[in-house]
Amino acid sequence: MPSTTPARAAGLDWPLMKNNIAREDLDAVCRFLQQDDPILTQSKNVRAFEEEWSRWLGVTYSVFVNSGSSANLVTLAALKELHGAGGEVIVPTITWVSDIAAVLHCGFEPVFVDIDPRTLGMDNEQVLAKITPRTRAVFLTHVLGYNAISTKLLDELKQRGIPLIEDVCESHGATFEGRKLGTFGLASNFSFYYAHHLSTIEGGMVCTDDPDVYETVRMLRSHGMVRELDCNGRKWDYVDAYPDLNPDFIFAFPAYNVRSTEINAVIGRSQLPRLDEGNRRRTENLQLFLRHLDPDLYRTDFATDGSSNYAFTLVLKEPDAALGDCVMTTLRRHGVEFRRGTAGGGNQLRQPYLRRLFGQDAWKAYPNADHVHFHGFYIGNYPSLDRDRILKLCELLNGLAAGRGI
Repeated sequence: MPSTTPARAAGLDWPLMKNNIAREDLDAVCRFLQQDDPILTQSKNVRAFEEEWSRWLGVTYSVFVNSGSSANLVTLAALKELHGAGGEVIVPTITWVSDIAAVLHCGFEPVFVDIDPRTLGMDNEQVLAKITPRTRAVFLTHVLGYNAISTKLLDELKQRGIPLIEDVCESHGATFEGRKLGTFGLASNFSFYYAHHLSTIEGGMVCTDDPDVYETVRMLRSHGMVRELDCNGRKWDYVDAYPDLNPDFIFAFPAYNVRSTEINAVIGRSQLPRLDEGNRRRTENLQLFLRHLDPDLYRTDFATDGSSNYAFTLVLKEPDAALGDCVMTTLRRHGVEFRRGTAGGGNQLRQPYLRRLFGQDAWKAYPNADHVHFHGFYIGNYPSLDRDRILKLCELLNGLAAGRGI
């Protein structure tokens, strides 16, 4: 299959991602390293970043880990420890692999729903229709900056006692009814990878208002060690229950080591003050892009209220393989890097790891996800992207029709 990476010398010279780590972030790391005998592993800067992120987001607790995927994993592991093993977790067909992998690793059964074409997130009506007595949680992804929840979904999940877990890895700062995504569920996950809205090189965050989730995730992050608990009363409960053990080495769970470092936290703390301004510029870019696309060829009716997109969503309005080929050829020719099927590789049920579990044809039940799989693309969006380049790209795309116009 031909690469989706263009020659950088061509045309618009538009990479998929721009490194969010600025000179000022590197300077902050240098100042930190120039201290006498700095502690490099998880310490005071990790704690400070967690507290600053919690204030920015509007939650009580945050736990910094080494990736968004690890955030997914320890969140589902905490669900298992606190609510019991087994049962079903409702998941999207369009998402990053680690969401579904975490469900599988923790012994839950993933139950899939199709997407809403206007949000690329789970169709809320299908979510509610697939709840059964075995449902343990709804694990919802806010895809590429779009909000995927509704008042009806939140109200019905609360009424039925079904926890909501939000994957906000691609949607830092996006809102629903004026409130940041990642504050609505039992827990939420963020990724700080490379060109996400905020980057710590690698890193992720688990956020919650629930003290039990918080303390469990803290232990799961670091081998299940009881000494990681914030609550001294809980620590002493373990010490009293296990007098034969060294209090510094009591392991409550068969857990992981997904800690991050002081260097990653320093970078995150340096970037956080400029996150809102970067998000504002990304939002302006997306609105300009969608306003100038031809609505007869491409979807321009995405639910952009409160969105915070680090990528442009380019989805053909109708299935059209010839037009899709023209789009990809044009993007490559003009040096615009892209990914077909969105960030996660399209319809997850077409991926080998799920075909082995659910059969070769399970993807057929999810036509909206499959449309994005073949006829959807994403293109990089970053604060430094200039208006003229966006307008030129729209002009090129609008000049295409099925099989001609390149």
